[in-house]
Amino acid sequence: MKVLTHIPEAWAEISDLFVALGDAHRQRILLSFEKNERLTILQIVDSSQLSRTAVTHHLKVLERGGALRSEKIGREVYFWVNKDWMQQALQNVISYLKEDI
Repeated sequence: MKVLTHIPEAWAEISDLFVALGDAHRQRILLSFEKNERLTILQIVDSSQLSRTAVTHHLKVLERGGALRSEKIGREVYFWVNKDWMQQALQNVISYLKEDI
């Protein structure tokens, strides 16, 4: 058995992604986005059964986990799915699983 003193760099932020993806409400929020779509908080709230406060919380968790990105334009904040980052993070896990240990 190896004793790890630190988590490998490729895995450093993966745990936050798994936390973000580990909730059904957050999964529904992610799945509500069309390909290359950018949505505001109000648009996400309108398509959800959650309160604005709850949606805001879930958006923060998704953004912290790297699943979403955002940009403020004027008074609105637009969110979009960060597929490239999620693919890379999950590929790091798959690569680990394929390694001969």
